[in-house]
Amino acid sequence: MFIGEYSYTIDEKGRIITPPKYRAQLADGVVVTKGLENCLFMYPKKEWETIAERISSMPTTDKSARDYGRIMLAGAMEITPDKAGRIVLPQYLRDFASLKKNIVAAGLYNRIEIWNESDWKKYEANIEKNSSDIADKLREFGV
Repeated sequence: MFIGEYSYTIDEKGRIITPPKYRAQLADGVVVTKGLENCLFMYPKKEWETIAERISSMPTTDKSARDYGRIMLAGAMEITPDKAGRIVLPQYLRDFASLKKNIVAAGLYNRIEIWNESDWKKYEANIEKNSSDIADKLREFGV
C-alpha cells in the first residue's frame, strides 16, 4: 500500500529517487506511464500486469477504450530501480508531466503518482477547497 506525499528533485540524468519506505515493494521493477491530469502513474511490476490485463481486455470497438489503452499502454515504460532506489524517467514521460526539477511523489494505494511540484500544489489546493463537493459525489460509491 502506497500512501503519503514526498518531495524530490530530478537529477541531471533524469533520475528520481523512490520513497525509501517503498523500495522493497518496487525492487522487482516498476512501470511508469502517462497518467491523468498530466502526472505520471508508477506501478509495481506485478500490479501493472493486473492493470494492463484489464485495459487490454476492453473492447477495441469502443473509441474511449482504444484511446485509454493507447495512453496507458503505449505510454508505459518498464524501469528497474538502481541500488540507491533511483529510476530514470524517459524524456517523453518527463515532457508529458512537465517534470523539470522539483517533483512530488504521491502514494495512492496501488500506485504512486509523480507530479511537477507546482502543478501538484495547484491541484491539491483545488481538491482541498472542493473536498465536501467531492465527498458528496462519491457517496454513491459507498465512500
